[in-house]
This record gives sequence, C-alpha cells and structure tokens, in this order.
Amino acid sequence: MELRHLRYFVAVAAHGSFNRASQILFLTQPALSRQVKDLEVELGVPLLIRGKNAVTLTRAGELFYEEAREVLARAELAVQRIHREARTEVLRVGYAPSVTSDILPQALKEFHALRPGVRIELADLSPEAMIRMAGEGELDVVISLEPSVTRIPGFAWATFRRVSLVLVMTVDHHLARLKHVSPKRLRDLPLVGLAQDSFPDYLPHIRGILKPFGISPHFLALERDGVSTLFATLAANNAVAILAETVAAFMPGSLTARPFSPAFDPVIAKIGLSSIKSSPHAELFACLMQKEAKRHKAVRK
Repeated sequence: MELRHLRYFVAVAAHGSFNRASQILFLTQPALSRQVKDLEVELGVPLLIRGKNAVTLTRAGELFYEEAREVLARAELAVQRIHREARTEVLRVGYAPSVTSDILPQALKEFHALRPGVRIELADLSPEAMIRMAGEGELDVVISLEPSVTRIPGFAWATFRRVSLVLVMTVDHHLARLKHVSPKRLRDLPLVGLAQDSFPDYLPHIRGILKPFGISPHFLALERDGVSTLFATLAANNAVAILAETVAAFMPGSLTARPFSPAFDPVIAKIGLSSIKSSPHAELFACLMQKEAKRHKAVRK
C-alpha cells in the first residue's frame, strides 16, 4: 500500500464518482478503478459499492475513509514542515554557560524579535569540544573564557566581557561568613577545579594567580563535564572553587560566592565569529550579547 492508493480512494469516496475523481487526479478512469481495486484486494474487504452512476462506501469503507484522510493530512503536514525547515536559516552557537547564563536569555529574546526566521542552535560546550566543532565548521559563533579557544583558525575574535573571579563554597562553609576572602586563606584549603583535558587553560591560570601569594593549590577533584558537575562535587566535599562571578546566575541555593580582596585580574571572555562563513545573523547576535553584557555591568555598578 502506498500513499497514492490512499489519495485515489479518498478522491473517489469524496466525490462519489470514479469519473469525477479521475478528472481531478488526471488519471484515466480504468487506471483509477484498477488502483482502488488493488487496494481493496490488499485490505481483503470491499470499500466501495459501485453503482451505475455513483459509488457509495461500505461500512469498512467509511472507517477506512476517515483513517486514510488522517494519514494523508499528517503526510501533508510533514511535507510542509520539511519545506519550512529547509527555508529556515540556522545560527549555530557554542558557548560557555559560566559567562553567558546571566545575559543569554535577554539577548536571545531580542534576536528572535529582530530575526524571527532564524533558528539559533545553542550548544553548551567545553573548550575542547568548541575547538573541535568550530574547526570542523559546525559552529558560527563561539563564546569562551579560555584563551586556547581563540586559536581556532578561521575565526575573528572580539572582547565580550571582563569577569571577576570569586570563591564559591557552601553557605555553611567557614569562609562564607566573610564579605571578602584573601587569597592567602586558600593555603592548604581543598579545591575543586576543572580538568585540563576538557578545560586546558583553567589549571595553569589558577596556579599562575596564586603563585604570587606563595600558594600551590591542592585540588581534591577535577571535573571534566563542566561547572554544573563541579557544583555537586564541591558541595559533597565541603570544598571551594575559584570561578567566574557570572556562575551566580545558575548556582544552586546551597552555594554562595565571595569576592577576593585583593582582587585578581579579571578574566576576559571573548566572542568569535566565523570569518570563513560570514553571517549578518552572527554579527547581530554578537552585538546583542555585547550590548547585554554592558547593560549588566552598568547595573552592577
């Protein structure tokens, strides 16, 4: 049984005539009659009562008519959807949630209002995954804190925002009583961090900023899956982690963050656009993200 058999049967049933249906379907009447007969043979039941000038449906024909119409309607909707999807432009964005979660929703809202025909595919990725996917041409926009990501060939980079580092801990941690935390307090304190194979710049950066204070950080766990997994490990071990202040946007209520005093130099998040496949949609998205980052910075001040 094929869709054409259903179309032929539905046309005959709807018009009550092989002659009229054949004209609409641009088939000869004998050919149409043969196709419907084949359908009845395959089903093993008669669907039509053939009169001299008209046809009527049997009980089985009435049931099959309703089912066939639904199948054809679903098939038509599927075709329309495929056509719409084929016409829809797609913008593929790889991003680090630790530096975008507080501003991404508003930027997306504004983008969709300005470009309703463009679908954004968001991918929460580790730097290692960003480098691989961008290198394979699977991303149009990349947003990351990690300097190594900016060495992806074929991407043009701009500063997205500057982010301060904070100490994240459970709300009942003894350092949570302080308004500011001195880096010196991290001496001999167990840390949770991000694994170097997925986040190649994290460990070197943390060791570099603590070295002037004579501290060699002790990590009891290094997570490969990202900040969300790190949160769970941190809470389970009553440890602390040095992270970007923007993680507060999706940090669970069981955790809190404190700024450092003296403060470390802020880390620089960058946004990269493919220069191989330039896109005005990518440029607009980057502009909206930078605009929203500036607005958040002004609000905090």
